[in-house]
Amino acid sequence: MMATQLLDGKIVAEKFLQELRPRLDRPGRPPCVAFLRVGEEASSQFYVARKRAVAESLGIRSLLAHLDRDAAPEIILSQLERWNGDDSIDGILVQAPLPNRQLQELAFAAVDSAKDVDGFHPHNFGLLALDRSDGFVPCTALGILHLLRAYGVELEGRHVAIVGRSTIVGRPLALLLQSRSVNATVSVCHSKSGDLARSLCRSADVVVVAAGSAHLVGPSWIRKGAIVVDVGQTAVTGPDGCRRPVGDVDFAAVAPLCQAITPVPGGVGPMTVAMLMGNVVRAWELARWNGN
Repeated sequence: MMATQLLDGKIVAEKFLQELRPRLDRPGRPPCVAFLRVGEEASSQFYVARKRAVAESLGIRSLLAHLDRDAAPEIILSQLERWNGDDSIDGILVQAPLPNRQLQELAFAAVDSAKDVDGFHPHNFGLLALDRSDGFVPCTALGILHLLRAYGVELEGRHVAIVGRSTIVGRPLALLLQSRSVNATVSVCHSKSGDLARSLCRSADVVVVAAGSAHLVGPSWIRKGAIVVDVGQTAVTGPDGCRRPVGDVDFAAVAPLCQAITPVPGGVGPMTVAMLMGNVVRAWELARWNGN
C-alpha cells in the first residue's frame, strides 16, 4: 500500500507569512484591511476573528463593521463607500455569506476593485478570466495553487476535476488552473452533473472538492494515486455528542487511495488566510509605492 502524503496547509501558510514580513518593513503607516460582517452566523464570526488575528500578528491594522442581518442594502453600501474613499484603508473584505445571494453580489461589486483583496469584484474576476495577472485572485483558489506547488505537484497537462462551481471557489479555481501559467485541463462538476461527476473525478489526476456537503466524496470517486484537495468544512455531531469539522471528502476511506490529500481542518483554510494577507500587502504596495 502506498504511503499517502499529507498536504499540510498550516506549514506552507506559515512559511508564506514569514516570507511576507520583510515586505512590511517599510516607513510610514502599516497596511490596513477592513472587514464587513453581516448577521450572527457562527462561521462568519470565526473566520473574521481568525483573519484579524493573523493580520495583527503581521502588524497589519484591521477594522471591523458588524451590521445586523436585516440591515438595509443602503446601509451596507454606504459603509463600503466610506471605506472606498478612505486612503488609510488598503483592503476591504465582505465576509460571505450575506443573507441572500443578490445582496452578496451587490456588496462584492460595491468594493473598490483596487481594494478588493478577496478578488470577487467583477473587474478582478474579469481580469482572471482574461488570463491577466494585474488583478486580485480569490484567496482560496490562489491558496490551493500555492499549496500544490509547495509540494511539487505538477499541474501542466494534467486533468483536474473540481466539484463545485461557486464564484467563491470553483469558478475562479477553474480559471486559474486553465491559465497559461498553469496549463491544467479542468473539468467542473456540480449538483446537476449526476453520475458524470463521479466518472470525471475517477479519471482525474487531481480532485478538488468544494461542494459544501459533508463526506460527499467517497472511495468510489477517486482513482488510486490521485491527489485530493478538500475545501469543505462542515460541523457535524459525532457519536460522543461533540461537534467537529469534517470535509467534503470521507478522509478515512479516501486517504489510503491517494498519493496526497489535504486534512480538514489544517489544509486549505490556513492557505486562504495567508493569501488574503498577501493580497492586502500587495494592495498597500500598489497604493503607496505603485507596487514596487
